[in-house]
Amino acid sequence: MAKRVKPDGLELKERLVHINRNAKVVTGGRKFSFTAFVVVGDGKGVVGFGRGKAAEVPDAIRKATEDAKKNLIKVPVVDGTIPFEVEAKFGGSKVIMRPAAPGTGVIASAPVRAVLESAGVTDILTKVIGSTNPHTVVRAVLKGLEQLKTPEEFAKLRGVPVEELRRRWKLPGRKVTKEGEIIRR
Repeated sequence: MAKRVKPDGLELKERLVHINRNAKVVTGGRKFSFTAFVVVGDGKGVVGFGRGKAAEVPDAIRKATEDAKKNLIKVPVVDGTIPFEVEAKFGGSKVIMRPAAPGTGVIASAPVRAVLESAGVTDILTKVIGSTNPHTVVRAVLKGLEQLKTPEEFAKLRGVPVEELRRRWKLPGRKVTKEGEIIRR
């Protein structure tokens, strides 16, 4: 399961997913306000989503970024992809995410791509079914990413060695340096 993360010490990059303009009709004319949807991530498995409302666009983006930093989760990224296929639904949007071979790239719509690239996923296949509203799509993707577990967590739950689980899932073996860092291909 995904864990909540504190933003302290993380180099987070923000990506604007969508801006919505609202108009309130008053006696003097129209009064506009803006809602911004922002995704933040460090590219190493931490990602979050936020929403902000304000009278001006920069203020809305700033508020959305602050909100996103309060909702960070840790996503298990295995060799640039997700460990297994996952489906998630939020509102009228259903998102299917499948792991992909190295070199495939991120095959996704713009809102899904923003979340996955912010999380550090480089190879994945996705499909959005139903509503393509950016807000519900992003929430469905995050809900799916929260369901993911690392191969090590699954191996511990099932009582099998990690190598056996990797063989069953057809996951490539990890190459690790002496310092313990994973070498990406």
